[in-house]
Amino acid sequence: MPTINRDGVNIYYEVHGSGPPLLLTHGYSSTSGMWQGQIEALSKRHKLVLWDMRGHGQSDYPDDAAAYSEALTVGDMAALLDAVGADEAIVGGLSLGGYMSLAFYRAHPERVRALLIIDTGPGFKKDDARVVWNKRAHDTGDRFDREGLGVLKSGSRERSTVTHRNASGLARAARGMLTQRDARVIETLPEIKVPSLIVVGADDTPFLAASDYMAAKIPGAQKVEVPAAGHAVNIDQPQAFIDAVLPFLGRLGNTAAQKAAS
Repeated sequence: MPTINRDGVNIYYEVHGSGPPLLLTHGYSSTSGMWQGQIEALSKRHKLVLWDMRGHGQSDYPDDAAAYSEALTVGDMAALLDAVGADEAIVGGLSLGGYMSLAFYRAHPERVRALLIIDTGPGFKKDDARVVWNKRAHDTGDRFDREGLGVLKSGSRERSTVTHRNASGLARAARGMLTQRDARVIETLPEIKVPSLIVVGADDTPFLAASDYMAAKIPGAQKVEVPAAGHAVNIDQPQAFIDAVLPFLGRLGNTAAQKAAS
Protein backbone atom coordinates (compact mmCIF):
# COMPACT_ATOMS: atom_id res chain seq x y z
CA MET A 1 0.00 0.00 0.00
CA PRO A 2 1.36 3.47 -0.79
CA THR A 3 2.69 5.50 2.12
CA ILE A 4 4.87 8.52 2.69
CA ASN A 5 7.30 8.65 5.59
CA ARG A 6 7.18 11.78 7.69
CA ASP A 7 10.02 11.69 10.21
CA GLY A 8 9.36 8.03 10.92
CA VAL A 9 5.55 8.26 10.75
CA ASN A 10 4.06 6.42 7.78
CA ILE A 11 1.04 8.11 6.24
CA TYR A 12 -1.27 5.94 4.13
CA TYR A 13 -2.78 7.32 0.93
CA GLU A 14 -4.43 6.14 -2.27
CA VAL A 15 -4.86 7.70 -5.69
CA HIS A 16 -7.80 7.20 -8.04
CA GLY A 17 -8.15 8.47 -11.59
CA SER A 18 -6.29 11.25 -13.37
CA GLY A 19 -6.76 14.92 -14.05
CA PRO A 20 -6.61 17.99 -11.81
CA PRO A 21 -5.65 16.84 -8.30
CA LEU A 22 -8.35 16.71 -5.62
CA LEU A 23 -7.18 16.02 -2.04
CA LEU A 24 -9.92 14.99 0.40
CA THR A 25 -9.40 14.61 4.14
CA HIS A 26 -11.72 12.63 6.42
CA GLY A 27 -13.16 13.71 9.76
CA TYR A 28 -11.81 12.95 13.21
CA SER A 29 -11.99 9.23 14.08
CA SER A 30 -13.08 8.36 10.55
CA THR A 31 -10.79 7.20 7.70
CA SER A 32 -10.32 7.58 3.97
CA GLY A 33 -12.95 4.85 3.63
CA MET A 34 -15.67 7.43 4.27
CA TRP A 35 -15.23 8.60 0.66
CA GLN A 36 -15.79 5.15 -0.91
CA GLY A 37 -19.16 6.17 -2.30
CA GLN A 38 -17.65 9.16 -4.11
CA ILE A 39 -14.57 7.58 -5.69
CA GLU A 40 -16.24 6.62 -8.97
CA ALA A 41 -17.83 10.02 -9.59
CA LEU A 42 -14.91 12.15 -8.44
CA SER A 43 -12.12 10.17 -10.13
CA LYS A 44 -13.61 10.37 -13.62
CA ARG A 45 -12.06 13.80 -14.25
CA HIS A 46 -9.73 14.24 -11.28
CA LYS A 47 -6.72 12.65 -9.66
CA LEU A 48 -8.48 11.89 -6.38
CA VAL A 49 -6.10 11.61 -3.42
CA LEU A 50 -7.51 10.08 -0.23
CA TRP A 51 -5.52 9.48 2.94
CA ASP A 52 -5.65 8.53 6.61
CA MET A 53 -4.57 11.14 9.13
CA ARG A 54 -1.93 10.11 11.66
CA GLY A 55 -3.47 8.04 14.44
CA HIS A 56 -6.22 6.87 12.07
CA GLY A 57 -6.93 3.94 9.76
CA GLN A 58 -3.91 2.52 7.95
CA SER A 59 -1.51 5.33 8.89
CA ASP A 60 0.86 5.04 11.85
CA TYR A 61 -0.16 5.65 15.47
CA PRO A 62 2.93 7.28 17.01
CA ASP A 63 3.29 6.95 20.80
CA ASP A 64 4.62 10.50 21.18
CA ALA A 65 1.82 12.99 21.89
CA ALA A 66 3.95 15.69 20.20
CA ALA A 67 3.55 13.80 16.89
CA TYR A 68 -0.06 15.02 16.62
CA SER A 69 -0.78 18.64 15.74
CA GLU A 70 -2.41 20.96 13.24
CA ALA A 71 0.99 21.97 11.86
CA LEU A 72 2.11 18.37 11.35
CA THR A 73 -1.21 17.50 9.66
CA VAL A 74 -0.84 20.45 7.29
CA GLY A 75 2.71 19.25 6.60
CA ASP A 76 1.38 15.76 5.86
CA MET A 77 -1.00 17.25 3.29
CA ALA A 78 1.80 19.18 1.58
CA ALA A 79 3.95 16.04 1.50
CA LEU A 80 1.09 14.07 -0.05
CA LEU A 81 0.76 16.61 -2.85
CA ASP A 82 4.51 16.36 -3.39
CA ALA A 83 4.25 12.56 -3.52
CA VAL A 84 1.63 12.62 -6.28
CA GLY A 85 3.42 15.35 -8.23
CA ALA A 86 0.86 18.08 -7.61
CA ASP A 87 2.02 21.68 -7.29
CA GLU A 88 -1.55 22.65 -6.43
CA ALA A 89 -4.84 20.88 -5.80
CA ILE A 90 -8.47 21.34 -4.99
CA VAL A 91 -8.33 20.79 -1.24
CA GLY A 92 -11.25 19.73 0.90
CA GLY A 93 -12.55 17.62 3.71
CA LEU A 94 -15.26 16.92 6.23
CA SER A 95 -15.33 18.31 9.78
CA LEU A 96 -11.74 18.15 11.10
CA GLY A 97 -10.68 17.44 7.51
CA GLY A 98 -12.38 20.66 6.40
CA TYR A 99 -10.76 22.63 9.20
CA MET A 100 -7.35 21.22 8.23
CA SER A 101 -8.07 22.21 4.62
CA LEU A 102 -8.60 25.80 5.77
CA ALA A 103 -5.42 25.57 7.83
CA PHE A 104 -3.61 24.23 4.75
CA TYR A 105 -4.81 27.23 2.73
CA ARG A 106 -3.53 29.56 5.43
CA ALA A 107 -0.09 27.92 5.30
CA HIS A 108 0.11 27.24 1.54
CA PRO A 109 -2.33 29.45 -0.39
CA GLU A 110 -0.30 29.05 -3.57
CA ARG A 111 -0.96 25.30 -3.54
CA VAL A 112 -4.78 25.54 -3.33
CA ARG A 113 -6.80 25.72 -6.55
CA ALA A 114 -10.13 25.70 -4.71
CA LEU A 115 -11.64 24.72 -1.35
CA LEU A 116 -14.36 22.17 -0.63
CA ILE A 117 -15.46 22.56 2.99
CA ILE A 118 -17.97 19.98 4.26
CA ASP A 119 -19.81 19.95 7.61
CA THR A 120 -17.02 22.00 9.13
CA GLY A 121 -16.42 24.69 11.72
CA PRO A 122 -13.65 27.27 11.11
CA GLY A 123 -12.57 27.51 14.74
CA PHE A 124 -13.34 30.18 17.30
CA LYS A 125 -12.55 33.86 17.65
CA LYS A 126 -13.36 33.94 21.36
CA ASP A 127 -11.08 32.24 23.85
CA ASP A 128 -13.93 31.04 26.07
CA ALA A 129 -15.61 29.18 23.18
CA ARG A 130 -12.27 27.59 22.30
CA VAL A 131 -11.81 26.46 25.90
CA VAL A 132 -15.19 24.70 25.82
CA TRP A 133 -14.31 23.00 22.51
CA ASN A 134 -10.91 21.90 23.76
CA LYS A 135 -12.37 20.45 26.96
CA ARG A 136 -14.74 18.37 24.81
CA ALA A 137 -11.78 17.22 22.69
CA HIS A 138 -9.80 16.18 25.77
CA ASP A 139 -12.86 14.41 27.15
CA THR A 140 -13.11 12.52 23.84
CA GLY A 141 -9.47 11.48 24.11
CA ASP A 142 -9.99 10.34 27.70
CA ARG A 143 -13.03 8.29 26.68
CA PHE A 144 -11.04 6.49 23.96
CA ASP A 145 -8.38 5.72 26.56
CA ARG A 146 -10.98 4.31 28.95
CA GLU A 147 -13.34 2.49 26.59
CA GLY A 148 -11.26 1.73 23.49
CA LEU A 149 -12.66 1.49 19.98
CA GLY A 150 -16.11 0.57 21.30
CA VAL A 151 -16.72 4.32 21.52
CA LEU A 152 -17.10 4.38 17.74
CA LYS A 153 -20.12 2.09 17.71
CA SER A 154 -22.24 4.92 19.09
CA GLY A 155 -20.80 7.42 16.62
CA SER A 156 -22.24 8.84 13.45
CA ARG A 157 -22.32 6.87 10.23
CA GLU A 158 -18.88 7.91 8.98
CA ARG A 159 -17.36 6.54 12.21
CA SER A 160 -19.40 3.50 13.20
CA THR A 161 -18.08 1.20 10.46
CA VAL A 162 -14.46 2.33 10.23
CA THR A 163 -11.38 0.26 11.06
CA HIS A 164 -8.59 1.51 13.32
CA ARG A 165 -5.77 -0.55 14.77
CA ASN A 166 -6.18 0.85 18.28
CA ALA A 167 -7.78 3.66 20.23
CA SER A 168 -4.60 5.23 21.58
CA GLY A 169 -3.85 7.07 18.34
CA LEU A 170 -7.38 8.48 18.30
CA ALA A 171 -6.98 9.63 21.90
CA ARG A 172 -3.72 11.42 21.10
CA ALA A 173 -5.19 12.87 17.90
CA ALA A 174 -8.10 14.31 19.89
CA ARG A 175 -5.72 16.13 22.20
CA GLY A 176 -3.23 17.20 19.55
CA MET A 177 -5.23 17.70 16.34
CA LEU A 178 -8.85 18.24 17.36
CA THR A 179 -7.96 20.90 19.93
CA GLN A 180 -7.37 24.46 18.76
CA ARG A 181 -4.81 26.95 20.06
CA ASP A 182 -5.71 30.26 18.43
CA ALA A 183 -8.03 32.09 16.03
CA ARG A 184 -5.68 32.19 13.05
CA VAL A 185 -7.76 29.95 10.78
CA ILE A 186 -11.09 31.72 11.30
CA GLU A 187 -9.38 35.10 10.90
CA THR A 188 -8.01 33.97 7.51
CA LEU A 189 -11.49 33.48 5.96
CA PRO A 190 -11.84 37.00 4.47
CA GLU A 191 -8.41 36.60 2.83
CA ILE A 192 -9.30 33.46 0.88
CA LYS A 193 -8.93 34.16 -2.83
CA VAL A 194 -9.89 30.82 -4.41
CA PRO A 195 -13.32 29.44 -5.37
CA SER A 196 -14.88 27.86 -2.28
CA LEU A 197 -17.85 25.54 -1.86
CA ILE A 198 -19.39 24.93 1.55
CA VAL A 199 -21.61 21.86 1.88
CA VAL A 200 -23.60 21.06 5.02
CA GLY A 201 -26.30 18.58 5.93
CA ALA A 202 -29.55 20.30 6.83
CA ASP A 203 -29.79 18.15 9.98
CA ASP A 204 -26.20 18.85 11.07
CA THR A 205 -27.44 21.41 13.58
CA PRO A 206 -24.11 22.15 15.34
CA PHE A 207 -22.53 23.18 12.02
CA LEU A 208 -25.30 25.18 10.33
CA ALA A 209 -24.34 28.54 11.82
CA ALA A 210 -20.65 27.87 11.15
CA SER A 211 -21.44 27.12 7.50
CA ASP A 212 -23.42 30.35 7.19
CA TYR A 213 -20.54 32.24 8.80
CA MET A 214 -17.99 30.83 6.35
CA ALA A 215 -20.27 31.52 3.39
CA ALA A 216 -20.53 35.15 4.52
CA LYS A 217 -16.84 35.65 5.30
CA ILE A 218 -15.13 33.84 2.39
CA PRO A 219 -15.31 36.13 -0.65
CA GLY A 220 -17.52 34.64 -3.36
CA ALA A 221 -18.13 31.40 -1.49
CA GLN A 222 -21.06 29.21 -2.46
CA LYS A 223 -23.05 27.18 0.05
CA VAL A 224 -25.24 24.12 -0.49
CA GLU A 225 -27.45 22.75 2.30
CA VAL A 226 -28.38 19.14 1.63
CA PRO A 227 -31.82 18.05 2.93
CA ALA A 228 -32.23 14.97 5.11
CA ALA A 229 -28.50 14.73 5.86
CA GLY A 230 -26.57 14.93 9.10
CA HIS A 231 -22.86 15.36 9.82
CA ALA A 232 -21.82 12.71 7.28
CA VAL A 233 -23.60 14.41 4.38
CA ASN A 234 -21.75 12.42 1.71
CA ILE A 235 -22.84 9.14 3.36
CA ASP A 236 -26.37 10.18 4.33
CA GLN A 237 -27.18 11.58 0.87
CA PRO A 238 -24.46 10.42 -1.53
CA GLN A 239 -26.22 11.42 -4.75
CA ALA A 240 -27.26 14.84 -3.47
CA PHE A 241 -23.68 15.40 -2.30
CA ILE A 242 -22.28 14.56 -5.72
CA ASP A 243 -24.96 16.72 -7.36
CA ALA A 244 -23.72 19.63 -5.24
CA VAL A 245 -20.01 19.07 -5.84
CA LEU A 246 -19.72 18.14 -9.53
CA PRO A 247 -21.08 21.45 -10.91
CA PHE A 248 -18.60 23.33 -8.72
CA LEU A 249 -15.71 21.18 -9.96
CA GLY A 250 -16.98 21.56 -13.52
CA ARG A 251 -16.89 25.35 -13.27
CA LEU A 252 -13.29 25.16 -12.07
CA GLY A 253 -12.45 23.17 -15.19
CA ASN A 254 -14.18 25.68 -17.42
CA THR A 255 -12.33 28.56 -15.76
CA ALA A 256 -9.00 26.82 -16.27
CA ALA A 257 -9.80 26.19 -19.93
CA GLN A 258 -10.75 29.83 -20.44
CA LYS A 259 -7.50 30.99 -18.83
CA ALA A 260 -5.49 28.62 -21.03
CA ALA A 261 -7.28 29.89 -24.15
CA SER A 262 -6.56 33.51 -23.28
